Amino acid sequence: MPSVLYVSYDGMLEPLGQSQVLSYLENMTDDYQIRIISFEKPEDRRDGDKIRSLKDRLSQSGVKWTPLTYHKKPSSLATAWDILIGTLVVLWFTLTERAVILHARSYVPALMVLLSKKLTRAKFLFDIRGFWADERVDGGIWPRDSRVYKVTKSLERRFFKAADYVVTLTHASEKIIREFDYLKDAPPPMSVIPTCADLERFQRHTVDPDRPFTFGYVGSIGTWYLFDETLAFFKALLKVEPDAHFLIVNRHEHALIYELADKHGIAHSRLTVGGAEHKDVPAKVSQMHAAAALIRPCFSKLSSAPTKLAEYLGCGVPCLGNIGVGDMEDTLEHKGGGIALKDFSEDSLASAADMLVKLARNPETSTRCRNIATELFSLESGVAEYRRIYKRLTTT
Repeated sequence: MPSVLYVSYDGMLEPLGQSQVLSYLENMTDDYQIRIISFEKPEDRRDGDKIRSLKDRLSQSGVKWTPLTYHKKPSSLATAWDILIGTLVVLWFTLTERAVILHARSYVPALMVLLSKKLTRAKFLFDIRGFWADERVDGGIWPRDSRVYKVTKSLERRFFKAADYVVTLTHASEKIIREFDYLKDAPPPMSVIPTCADLERFQRHTVDPDRPFTFGYVGSIGTWYLFDETLAFFKALLKVEPDAHFLIVNRHEHALIYELADKHGIAHSRLTVGGAEHKDVPAKVSQMHAAAALIRPCFSKLSSAPTKLAEYLGCGVPCLGNIGVGDMEDTLEHKGGGIALKDFSEDSLASAADMLVKLARNPETSTRCRNIATELFSLESGVAEYRRIYKRLTTT
């Protein structure tokens, strides 16, 4: 079978790696020999039970796994070291396993595969995941006039020009890429594959029909996610549904969540905050009548397709989002999967709270949300498109 190297700077021991990497690749081992090279956080590598469990899972599915250690400090030097090690490991496996596809998840892995792309006949699949350099600027991590930003944008140009195929998450970002001046004459073939969900798992569970109106949130609350605005919305929601409750599924930021709730004058008794294993998230989401995915609108987020949106809709839960983020406005407003805020004014939040409650209480909404998820975000459609891309790369 053709050999594929999948390179990820995200760890497979993290929920993201399991939902957005393994879920795809485990379904492709009948036709491809797949090896994942990933960078695992030190604290995850120390968890022997977690490592053994994942190795057993991968052994059963036929995916090979080479876990490397992710280094964080000092930031630039740590990343440079990881890139050096990753480049050498990718080259080793490209040569020894005669890899025909180098599948790089985002920019740092793309840099790791460039040498192998140059020295061998392997095809380079650039799975961009987002405009990473611009995310660093929009997130306040890099100044726009910094040398590191300029160098990364120069590398971005090299990645796109070297790519034999490009995958992006949104139609909004696809349009932007096709308009890059250096690609206009010879753009690479491109597909839009949004972050998908395993809809066999993310579907409505049986819940108490008499529970109070439950607003929900899944995931971290930092950097991109507008959790202050989410709490402000919940406060507006309480005026529509006085008994409403806020269920928050979050791993590590509980103290900060309660601190922000205090800032907004929301009683702790209105909140349920706790973590969950990835396998248990669908049951948590099913308890929600509606859920939030408010993201700071900026240029880099036009390439964003939040995983939580697919998971909410898969469970039949309408979503509160906002415009200026990927294809969210079309998914929520035009297809009927929820409400997309135009701004975060008090009047807009009040109006959205009223509309979202009516939407969530409508017995037809759950089925419509599920149908939207099936149409746009099913794992099966994502796997089928990756299969098509792999086949094209191995036969041309």
